[in-house]
Amino acid sequence: MSITKPVTARERVSADPDWYETAGISLGVRVGDLVFTSGQAPIDAHGGTVGEGDFEAQARQALANLSTVLTNAGSGLAHVVKATVFVTDITKQDVYAALRAEHFPERPHLAESFVEVSSLADPAWMIEIEAIGLIPQG
Repeated sequence: MSITKPVTARERVSADPDWYETAGISLGVRVGDLVFTSGQAPIDAHGGTVGEGDFEAQARQALANLSTVLTNAGSGLAHVVKATVFVTDITKQDVYAALRAEHFPERPHLAESFVEVSSLADPAWMIEIEAIGLIPQG
Protein backbone atom coordinates (compact mmCIF):
# COMPACT_ATOMS: atom_id res chain seq x y z
CA MET A 1 0.00 0.00 0.00
CA SER A 2 1.44 3.39 -0.93
CA ILE A 3 0.48 6.64 0.69
CA THR A 4 0.45 9.64 -1.59
CA LYS A 5 0.94 13.08 -0.10
CA PRO A 6 -0.90 15.97 -1.76
CA VAL A 7 1.20 18.22 -3.96
CA THR A 8 1.87 21.56 -2.31
CA ALA A 9 0.93 24.62 -4.37
CA ARG A 10 3.67 26.75 -5.91
CA GLU A 11 3.83 30.40 -4.87
CA ARG A 12 5.66 33.03 -6.95
CA VAL A 13 8.29 35.08 -5.11
CA SER A 14 8.63 38.66 -6.29
CA ALA A 15 10.21 42.01 -5.40
CA ASP A 16 9.23 45.60 -5.98
CA PRO A 17 10.32 46.31 -8.62
CA ASP A 18 10.58 42.77 -9.96
CA TRP A 19 13.68 42.81 -12.14
CA TYR A 20 12.72 39.54 -13.92
CA GLU A 21 9.02 40.27 -14.61
CA THR A 22 9.66 41.38 -18.20
CA ALA A 23 11.56 38.12 -18.87
CA GLY A 24 8.48 36.09 -17.97
CA ILE A 25 10.15 34.19 -15.12
CA SER A 26 9.82 34.30 -11.35
CA LEU A 27 12.58 35.57 -9.10
CA GLY A 28 11.82 32.50 -7.06
CA VAL A 29 9.18 29.90 -6.35
CA ARG A 30 8.12 28.79 -2.88
CA VAL A 31 6.87 25.24 -2.41
CA GLY A 32 6.05 24.24 1.16
CA ASP A 33 9.04 25.06 3.37
CA LEU A 34 11.47 25.47 0.45
CA VAL A 35 12.25 28.36 -1.87
CA PHE A 36 13.94 27.85 -5.23
CA THR A 37 15.48 30.98 -6.74
CA SER A 38 16.13 31.80 -10.35
CA GLY A 39 19.74 32.65 -11.10
CA GLN A 40 20.43 36.04 -9.58
CA ALA A 41 22.59 38.24 -11.76
CA PRO A 42 24.60 41.39 -11.06
CA ILE A 43 21.76 43.75 -11.92
CA ASP A 44 20.09 46.59 -10.12
CA ALA A 45 16.35 46.76 -9.42
CA HIS A 46 15.71 48.11 -12.92
CA GLY A 47 17.73 45.47 -14.78
CA GLY A 48 20.93 47.48 -15.34
CA THR A 49 24.26 45.68 -14.98
CA VAL A 50 26.24 46.60 -11.85
CA GLY A 51 30.05 46.56 -11.71
CA GLU A 52 30.81 45.89 -15.34
CA GLY A 53 34.28 44.31 -15.51
CA ASP A 54 34.54 44.03 -11.69
CA PHE A 55 33.95 40.44 -10.53
CA GLU A 56 33.74 41.25 -6.81
CA ALA A 57 31.23 44.08 -7.35
CA GLN A 58 29.13 41.80 -9.56
CA ALA A 59 29.27 38.96 -7.04
CA ARG A 60 28.19 41.29 -4.22
CA GLN A 61 25.22 42.50 -6.29
CA ALA A 62 24.19 38.96 -7.21
CA LEU A 63 24.38 38.00 -3.51
CA ALA A 64 22.34 41.08 -2.54
CA ASN A 65 19.68 40.11 -5.11
CA LEU A 66 19.71 36.53 -3.84
CA SER A 67 19.22 37.82 -0.29
CA THR A 68 16.25 39.96 -1.37
CA VAL A 69 14.50 37.07 -3.11
CA LEU A 70 15.07 34.68 -0.20
CA THR A 71 13.93 37.28 2.35
CA ASN A 72 10.79 38.01 0.34
CA ALA A 73 10.00 34.29 0.46
CA GLY A 74 10.40 34.15 4.26
CA SER A 75 13.90 32.68 4.14
CA GLY A 76 17.34 34.32 3.96
CA LEU A 77 20.99 33.66 3.22
CA ALA A 78 21.35 31.92 6.60
CA HIS A 79 18.84 29.30 5.43
CA VAL A 80 20.41 28.40 2.08
CA VAL A 81 21.08 24.68 1.82
CA LYS A 82 22.30 24.54 -1.81
CA ALA A 83 23.73 27.10 -4.20
CA THR A 84 24.94 26.88 -7.76
CA VAL A 85 27.34 29.61 -8.81
CA PHE A 86 27.91 30.15 -12.52
CA VAL A 87 30.99 32.17 -13.48
CA THR A 88 32.66 33.06 -16.76
CA ASP A 89 36.15 32.81 -15.22
CA ILE A 90 36.93 29.90 -12.90
CA THR A 91 40.05 31.68 -11.62
CA LYS A 92 37.73 33.96 -9.60
CA GLN A 93 37.00 31.06 -7.22
CA ASP A 94 39.19 32.50 -4.44
CA VAL A 95 37.47 35.89 -4.68
CA TYR A 96 34.09 34.18 -4.41
CA ALA A 97 35.27 31.94 -1.57
CA ALA A 98 35.98 35.03 0.54
CA LEU A 99 32.50 36.40 -0.24
CA ARG A 100 30.94 33.03 0.57
CA ALA A 101 32.61 33.04 3.98
CA GLU A 102 31.26 36.57 4.56
CA HIS A 103 27.69 35.86 3.42
CA PHE A 104 27.27 32.20 4.45
CA PRO A 105 29.16 31.76 7.76
CA GLU A 106 26.66 29.28 9.23
CA ARG A 107 27.61 25.67 9.89
CA PRO A 108 27.14 23.20 8.54
CA HIS A 109 28.23 24.94 5.35
CA LEU A 110 25.85 25.01 2.44
CA ALA A 111 26.24 22.58 -0.45
CA GLU A 112 27.58 24.39 -3.50
CA SER A 113 28.53 23.86 -7.12
CA PHE A 114 30.92 26.38 -8.71
CA VAL A 115 30.67 26.10 -12.49
CA GLU A 116 32.48 27.90 -15.29
CA VAL A 117 30.31 28.69 -18.33
CA SER A 118 31.25 30.24 -21.65
CA SER A 119 28.76 33.09 -21.18
CA LEU A 120 25.67 34.20 -19.29
CA ALA A 121 22.45 35.83 -20.56
CA ASP A 122 24.20 39.22 -20.80
CA PRO A 123 27.81 39.23 -22.06
CA ALA A 124 28.72 41.80 -19.36
CA TRP A 125 27.74 39.43 -16.55
CA MET A 126 30.55 37.50 -14.90
CA ILE A 127 28.45 35.63 -12.30
CA GLU A 128 24.96 34.32 -11.64
CA ILE A 129 23.84 32.54 -8.45
CA GLU A 130 20.82 30.29 -7.85
CA ALA A 131 19.89 28.72 -4.53
CA ILE A 132 17.53 26.55 -2.57
CA GLY A 133 16.62 27.87 0.85
CA LEU A 134 14.62 26.63 3.81
CA ILE A 135 11.76 28.64 5.21
CA PRO A 136 12.01 28.38 8.98
CA GLN A 137 8.89 27.39 10.89
CA GLY A 138 7.49 29.80 13.46
